[in-house]
Amino acid sequence: MAEAAAAEVEEEGGMTQAVKDELEVITTTERAAVITLLLGEQQASDIIRFLNPREVQALGAAMVGVADLSQEAVSFVLDDFVAAIKGQTALGLGSSDYIESVLKRALGDDKAATILGRILPGASSKGLEILRWMDARSIGEMIREEHPQVVAIILSVLEFDVAADVLGFLPPEVRAEVMQRVAMLETVQPSAMEELEGIMKEQFSSSSSAKSSSMGGVPTAAKIMNFVKVDMENAIMEGVTGLDENLALAIQDNMFTFDNLAAVDNRAVQVIMRNVEGDQLMRALKGADEETKEKFLGNMSQRAKVMFLDDMEALGPIRITDVEEAQKEIMRTSRKLSDSGDIVLAGRGDDFV
Repeated sequence: MAEAAAAEVEEEGGMTQAVKDELEVITTTERAAVITLLLGEQQASDIIRFLNPREVQALGAAMVGVADLSQEAVSFVLDDFVAAIKGQTALGLGSSDYIESVLKRALGDDKAATILGRILPGASSKGLEILRWMDARSIGEMIREEHPQVVAIILSVLEFDVAADVLGFLPPEVRAEVMQRVAMLETVQPSAMEELEGIMKEQFSSSSSAKSSSMGGVPTAAKIMNFVKVDMENAIMEGVTGLDENLALAIQDNMFTFDNLAAVDNRAVQVIMRNVEGDQLMRALKGADEETKEKFLGNMSQRAKVMFLDDMEALGPIRITDVEEAQKEIMRTSRKLSDSGDIVLAGRGDDFV
């Protein structure tokens, strides 16, 4: 018994195989959750208030998920964090808030806002931040009567999956024009920002100074479309094609498709498989090319692979629309895992490396 326990200990750092197994599957978000839990309520809340809604949701879920980690694994996560902090300087910590405070004290709010708008990206568009905390239905109802250009700007500052959901609450006849305008956005002039800020002021009694802002573009339009449901995607892209065929092709070229998953590394594929339902993956692979299918099957054990193929065969014929929807759902999950830093996607579009 004692010999078995001793054999379980690795030579390097005294780490047991069980702890090593735990650390191999823990995600970066879960590591952050461990550190947050160790800080205590007050310090944790001070940190969380600086996170965006997606980060709060991911961190909260991870904090629940790490409850069963062993004390040894927690200690190694903490040690890694301390080692990383030792390699950092304090110059960049809180610098934006410090600079903003100094400039406001020296120049006053109005002059400081003008300077901050030039040196701190997004510093003068705080009126838009509240949108990140609203649900898609509320945003859709608020902007459905606005000019398509204003709607395009708002969609460009939202999380891509939220923007896709907001599209569903807009009148069908304006969706294609809105996506065309999202794809054509580059620099938003002050007049457009002033109109948008006016909407925000009316809705929330908030205000901020307008400045020329960079947002939108073909990559943003493509990322939004990655999260749109299949039937809506087809209708919107047909509409955009009717408005501007070259622009529609550019959006499609930047969209990340299910078959692009053949290019991601094995670890990312394993993480994706842990986060999707088995029957959903079966439906998705029914319509995948051979390379993509082999990518997923190659990351299963031989026994699991045989069982998976038997179950997939038992499904029988499946409608193309069901296959496409399953692939779309897996892509939504993959994008969220990529955004949270749990995996790196490799494929088309500027966001992938």
